[in-house]
Formats: sequence, C-alpha cells, structure tokens
Amino acid sequence: MKRKYVMMLMAAAGVFGPLGCKVGPDYVPPEVGPLSKFERRPPDTASIGSTSTLDPNVSQMTQWWTTLQDPLLNDLVRRAAASNIDLKIAESRLREARARLTMVSGNRAPQVGFTSEYSREQISHTAYPTGPLAGGESGIPLRWNLYDFGFDASWELDVFGGLKRSVEAAQADMGAMIEDRRDVLVSTAAEIARNYVELRGLQHEYQIAQRNLAVQQQTLELIMDQKNKGTATQLDVDRAAAQVSATKAEMPTLQERQWQSMHRLAVLLGAGPEDLVEELSTAAPIPVPPQHIGIGLPSDLLRRRPDIRRAERQLAASTARLGVAAADLFPRFSLTGSAGLQSSNTNNLLEGDSNRYFFGPSLNLPIFNGGQLHAMVKVRTEQQEQCLMQYQQTVLTALREVEDAIVAFRLEQQRRQFLQETVSSNQEAEELAQQLYRNGLTDYLTVLDAQRSLYKSQEMLAVSEKKVTINLIVLYKALGGGWEPESAPVETPETMPPAMVSHSVSQKTVLDVTP
Repeated sequence: MKRKYVMMLMAAAGVFGPLGCKVGPDYVPPEVGPLSKFERRPPDTASIGSTSTLDPNVSQMTQWWTTLQDPLLNDLVRRAAASNIDLKIAESRLREARARLTMVSGNRAPQVGFTSEYSREQISHTAYPTGPLAGGESGIPLRWNLYDFGFDASWELDVFGGLKRSVEAAQADMGAMIEDRRDVLVSTAAEIARNYVELRGLQHEYQIAQRNLAVQQQTLELIMDQKNKGTATQLDVDRAAAQVSATKAEMPTLQERQWQSMHRLAVLLGAGPEDLVEELSTAAPIPVPPQHIGIGLPSDLLRRRPDIRRAERQLAASTARLGVAAADLFPRFSLTGSAGLQSSNTNNLLEGDSNRYFFGPSLNLPIFNGGQLHAMVKVRTEQQEQCLMQYQQTVLTALREVEDAIVAFRLEQQRRQFLQETVSSNQEAEELAQQLYRNGLTDYLTVLDAQRSLYKSQEMLAVSEKKVTINLIVLYKALGGGWEPESAPVETPETMPPAMVSHSVSQKTVLDVTP
C-alpha cells in the first residue's frame, strides 16, 4: 500500500513538477499573432474636403481630451478623476486586493501566538471503580486551579510551492484590480467627454431652432400683413402658423435633453444632479477634433487597453490557482511547538519546575478524500481554459471596437461634408423663395418647403458635427486612452503584466487575432 502511494506521488510529480519545487504550470502570457495596422479605409469611400486624418504611427492616448481644446472639458475630467463614485469603488476594491495579498503572503511566515489560561477543575467522585477519591497527602486532590501561559508557534514548510502559488494568484488578482481601476478611469473620461459634447450639440441645435423660429415668425407676420392687403390667403397664414408651432414643439424636447446631459455630468462628478446647471447652461461651441489624430498600432492597443490587461492578469491568477490545487495532492509538512509556564497556583508559577514545552514536525498526507482533490485540479484546469478563451475574446472584441470606431469616424466626417453642402444649397433656395414670394412670382408653399428643408438640413448638420466628435471619443475609448502610468497605483515587478509575446500553460497556444 505504501509503495503504491509513493508511486502515485512520483507520477504526479512527473506531471506537475519535481519534488521540492513549485508544482503546477508556470505562467507565460498569451501569444498574439499578426495584427492589422488600422490603415484601411471603409469600402467604396474617399476623403473629401478638410477632414481629420488618422495616423497609426503616432499615439495620442495620454489625456486625449486635451486635443479637443476645451478648457471646461479638461476641468470636468480632472474633477471626475478625484470624485467619481465608480472610481472610488474601484480604488476600494484595489485596496481590498492589496490587503488580501498581505493575508496570503503571511501564510508563508511562521505563525506565533501568545496564550494565557486559567481553569478551576474537579474530578468526579465516582469516576473510579475503587470508590470516591479522598484528599490528603497520599490522595489525589478533588479540586484544583490551573494557571497556564506561553507561546504557540507553527510553520508550514512550502515544499511543493502551494503557498507560493497562492501568493502568485493574489498578486495577479491585485494586478487585475489595478487594471479594473484603469478601465473605470477610461470609461469615466469617455463618458464625461461624450455627455459634454452631447450637451454642446443640443445647445447648438436649440440655437438653430431659435433662429429658424425667429425667421418663421417674421414670415408669419409678413403673410398676415399681406392677407390684410388682400395679397395672401388664410391658407397661407395657417400654414405659416403651423410651421411656427411645429418648431416651438421641438424646443422643449431639446431643453429636456440638455437638462438630462447636465444631470448625467454632475453624477459622473459625484455631485448632485443640479450642481452643474449654472456652470454648463451657457451655450458653447461643439469641441472640434484636431486635424491629425494619432491612434498607434494594434500592439499598442494590446499593451494599453485595461480590459485586455485585466483579462491577462485573470489568466495568470487562474494558472496560479491550478498550481495551488495541484499542491494539495502532495503531503503538507509543518513544524509546531509550544513553550510556557504551567502550575496549580501562582506561588510557584515562575519557578523552573513550572516550565513546559513541546516541539516537532508534523505530516499531513491525503490518502482518501472521495476524489475531491483530483476533481479540484480538473475544476482549476477548466477555469484556466475559460480565462484563456475570455482573453482571446477580449482581444477580438477590442480590435472590432477599434475598427468600428475608425469606420464610423471617417464616414461621419464625409456625411458632415455633404450636409454642409446641403445647408449651403438650402440657404440659397430659401432666400430665393422668399424673394420670389415677395415679388408675387411664387406661392407661399414654395417658401414653406424651402424653410423646412433648410431647418432640417441645419439640424442634421448640427447632429453630424456632434457625432463626429463623439465618434472620436468612442475611438479613443476603444484604444484604451485616458489613464497615465504615473498617476496609477504603484506596481511591483510581481504585479506588472508581462510582455504579451508568448503563452505556455500546459501546451503552446497561439492566438491569431487578424481581422
């Protein structure tokens, strides 16, 4: 039986590592295959006019919002980094992970404790077949006090590296929490910028509605005057009045959405919903993207995106936990001991005869546990495989988001150019229709159609200008921009994600993420 068990341990050592070393697989980061350079244009499109260009050879990820050159936006992002509630929660989780790392690391050190006890004891009068015990010089006392205090110590020898694997897992967990904080920081900066641009766009749309309303009201007054002179009909008046009412009906919705944007910005800053109304209610221009935008290479994306870095750290933690489960298949060796003073009274408690101690090694050998330990190894193996697949999926999703954002940004710029041309043509048409109507060369329906077309194209252009900047924000978020290494929590070499160049767990795994 003993021989069979020893052979089983030796076979396990051949799988998990030599005795006296760490068992389980050593972690090596995943390998990433060839990637595109983010240089392709959308199909069947061509740049027209003056648009922002994307440069894959340059990266502008650090504080990308400053490229929009809006001081108030810069200030809002700065304030959100200090007061956002989600960010504070992420920082609290990071501190929790650090505390857990300290707890796990402490298991590798000797454990020493001080104990102090007092008890009053009595022997049963009828506990022995010879009858009740009697006190006296030759008898055993029926009652006595017991004073005991001393130090207890234990130290588990990490022969098979299970404790060290636990520390590696906790370090990787802390690294994942660091990346989780960065992910929240990226999302917060993007949401601040997105809602700010949305607000400025809505304010611009509201101004357009006000200008069109003023023109429509002037037209209504002109038609009413012409009706009084007999040169216009009641139908013309009704149509002009309906156009004025329709424009007025759209304005409350624009105001509502402005209030909602300001409320969202305030909450993102950890403030009450109405705390930023006074600061943001004054209209300002929509931030304009710079002419040249550096987006970097796909390799930069993998090194920078917090969700990819977090998935890599989670894979490292899962690999280490597989080593912990493997170490549980092997014996545990410990050194235990205790030393102190023990006496039945306090008069001789400090004398040499009151000393007591014991120490020695202990062995805990798993023999039969219903297959639980082997099942746990299988559980950890599958969890590791799941983490690897999750990492692969995260990389592919990141690449898709970047490609989608690039296409959306480029195409929206083209749409904006066409809408600018449309607005210019509609302005000329509206002016010509007004002139012809005043000279009696056309009916009011022509003027009404021209005004509707102009207002609609102006509204669409305002939305497109807003969307161009929002698409740029989405692109920066997809690229993982918005966090700075010098402002992040300090990382140790153990918690820094390794260079993502190769992967080997139990076998070589190659991930090809070429779109």
